[in-house]
Amino acid sequence: MTDAARILIVDDSPATREVLERNLRAEGHEVASAANVAAAMANLHQGPVDLVITDLRMPGADGMELVRHIRDHHRGTGVIMVTGFATVGGAVSAMRGGVDDYLPKPFSDEELRHAVAAALDKVRQRREIEAPGPVEAPDGLIGASTTMQRVYRLIARAASASVPVLITGESGTGKELVARAIHYRGPRASAPFLAVNCAAIPETLIESELFGHAKGSFTGATAARQGFFVAADGGTLFLDEVAELSPIAQAKLLRVLQERTVQAVGSDQPRTVDVRVIAATNKDLEGLAREGGGGKFREDLFFRLHVLPIEIPPLREREGDVVPLLRHFLAAAAEQSSTPVPHVTDGAVEALRRYSWPGNVRELQNLAQRLVIFADAGVIDTVDLPTVMRYVAPTMNAQSEPSGRGHRTLREVELAHIRAVLESVGGNKTRAAAILGIDRKSLREKLNAAESARAHRDDGQSGAGA
Repeated sequence: MTDAARILIVDDSPATREVLERNLRAEGHEVASAANVAAAMANLHQGPVDLVITDLRMPGADGMELVRHIRDHHRGTGVIMVTGFATVGGAVSAMRGGVDDYLPKPFSDEELRHAVAAALDKVRQRREIEAPGPVEAPDGLIGASTTMQRVYRLIARAASASVPVLITGESGTGKELVARAIHYRGPRASAPFLAVNCAAIPETLIESELFGHAKGSFTGATAARQGFFVAADGGTLFLDEVAELSPIAQAKLLRVLQERTVQAVGSDQPRTVDVRVIAATNKDLEGLAREGGGGKFREDLFFRLHVLPIEIPPLREREGDVVPLLRHFLAAAAEQSSTPVPHVTDGAVEALRRYSWPGNVRELQNLAQRLVIFADAGVIDTVDLPTVMRYVAPTMNAQSEPSGRGHRTLREVELAHIRAVLESVGGNKTRAAAILGIDRKSLREKLNAAESARAHRDDGQSGAGA
């Protein structure tokens, strides 16, 4: 997009429209105006508009209704909200609703120019991200699906910036790989990249691990510790599962992002650090922030981290990526075990394409390692796949079922799926329950019921044999 843009002004005040039109035309922009939301919507449908500058309070429909219409029907258009009734709460609500900037009246010509330039830059970035055409995958990432192409564009954009990034996505989608790609494609590539799993560190130690501690600051602190932020100074700190941070740790993290200083536990001397923070979570962080209180996530910290969001699609939404990922993981596993790369039959490939992959890329990687170990004569066929994957294969028949049956009961299908998910997460019942969408107690009950049914069936067969 060139510097000149098509801008639509929406305000019920003729004087305001005249002033804005004059200033923006002086900057070389093409400007149109509307006195209300209905007229603005009609203008938007006549042709593409780069930026809308709208008043908040107008007779009839208000500015937020126009914003919602733009976000639903004109996603490539930027929005600046202008109002004489500016409040912090109103600004937050507007930003959540999709507004690119928020200008309180009165504002200077310079403030208007700056806001317009910033909003148009965001429009350009969004259009680049959504632009058609293939993008080369960063090192460590595999797949050419449309959904991943958007991720690659966002990685390129994030690598050239220095703002915080929030990566979201289901477990096993590869959030750390995306974080590493951002780091090693940016100007901090030669500096440290440190990854911290916030959920794996006890709450009593998380502050010390992140921000360091002074000698003698608590029982067992026999020596000073610098902490991850100081260790990553000049580089990138990746905070995985950031939603698990304690309220105190959240407050300290917010201070680091705002002031670029850290203060070790037991020390009264803050230290300046230059660290790029990339956070990740598989939870609805915005939802936790909106709930507020009670151990939920701080809203102000969410907005600090959410400067450049990247959502990684689950594997089931990455059309065409399963097979290249499988071949990559098979080759890596074969090299590790010093065996030839096995051949995958068409039937097995079709079964894997149809599977929903609740454990995402991590589940596929674990499967590839298992298949290399158990591949018979260097060939992977449908029968070599876990039962739940064989079931979805269109080539399923009596010969492909070890039991000799082409059909199974609903309970058998459910149990096979549960066991496949458990296998994909290494037997971790808590993670399996989360993937299945049930609680741990329900998972345990289903497994116990299956064992009881099998024991009863075995007893009956023994009795018949006797």
